[in-house]
Order: sequence, then structure tokens, then C-alpha cells
Amino acid sequence: MRKLIILLIACTVAIPLFSQDSFYIKVHFLYGSKPKRAFKATEPKWFGGKLGGHVGIESNSNRILNFVPKGTFHVFSNNKNRHSGYAEHTGHAFYGILGGNPDSVKKTIVLVPVSLQQKRMFDSIATCYLANTPYDYAFFGMRCGAATYEVLAQLGILKKYTNRKTYRKIFYPKKLRKRLLKKAKQEGWTVIKQQGSCKRKWERD
Repeated sequence: MRKLIILLIACTVAIPLFSQDSFYIKVHFLYGSKPKRAFKATEPKWFGGKLGGHVGIESNSNRILNFVPKGTFHVFSNNKNRHSGYAEHTGHAFYGILGGNPDSVKKTIVLVPVSLQQKRMFDSIATCYLANTPYDYAFFGMRCGAATYEVLAQLGILKKYTNRKTYRKIFYPKKLRKRLLKKAKQEGWTVIKQQGSCKRKWERD
């Protein structure tokens, strides 16, 4: 009986300690696409077409942090007049951000295990970035792919670069997705995929 009591106490202590180090973040990828010829009249055109898409990071349930343009779209970055912002969207809003039905888009979700410290760091970054965007949104500058890479690099998940080098390397979301899927395969991370509507031509990995 005494041994059983000791075992129960040990398990009670061990479970919280284990759960504190069992967090993960989800990196959501919406694939770029364009309407198939037969559906051009009914399917919307998306920004960037097959080289577009979108990406964001979910930490808390159904709240996806993502980088978006605000105001006039800048070709070149202008940090003195930033037309950008970070936003939080539900999964439904995130996957519908380019138009169309969120339930029929092509998507990939990568589940990245993180420590409690990394989880807290992400929450702190999200709070700061939602209050004050750190960079402009521009064609030749930071956009959603590069911005998501920058956050993941701060968490130590990917190699850190300067912002200029980051947006040169991660010019659109597919560049980040390929790196993250490769790392997921190496590390054994969970990857969730959904095929998109047959009415559209979707980009491939």
C-alpha cells in the first residue's frame, strides 16, 4: 500500500513537469492558385496567383498570427511610412483571406514541437508585433513568408538572417514551406495536408 501511494505521488508530480515541455505551434500554409479555364467566370483571381498563397503561425487555439499589408501596396520597403500590420485570424478567416471557400482550399499545417520557453517567447513576440509592426510590407521587402520565417528564426527553429537576407531567400511562402517540410521529415514532425478544389490550379511542393 505504501509503495502504491508513493507511486501515485510520483506520477502526480511527473505529469505537470512533462506537460510543461509538450507544447507545439502550428505553421499554416495556404497554397497559391488560379482558376482553371472552365471556371474563370466563377472562381476569383488571387493575389500572386500560383506563386502567392499565405502563411501564419498558430499558438493559441484557433488564433493564427500573420503578416498583412495595410493601405497602399509598396513596391519597395519604406520603414518611415509602414503600410503593414500583424493580425490574428481564426482558421476560417485565415484560409478565406484571398477569397473563395475556406473549406475547399489546398493547405498544409506543420506541427512544430516547442518548449515552454519558446511558447512564451512566441506569445511575447505576437503581443509586441500586434501592437507595433516591426517592418513594412513591400514587394521587394518583408511579406508573409519572410515575416513568418523571421518569427520562427527568433524561436531558434530556423537559421537567423538579417531581414534583407530573409526576404531575398523567402520571396514567397513556398520557399519557407519547402524548408519547413524538409525539416519536418528530418525531425519526424506531424504534417497535415488537405487537397484543394478541382476548380483551381494549385501550386505544388
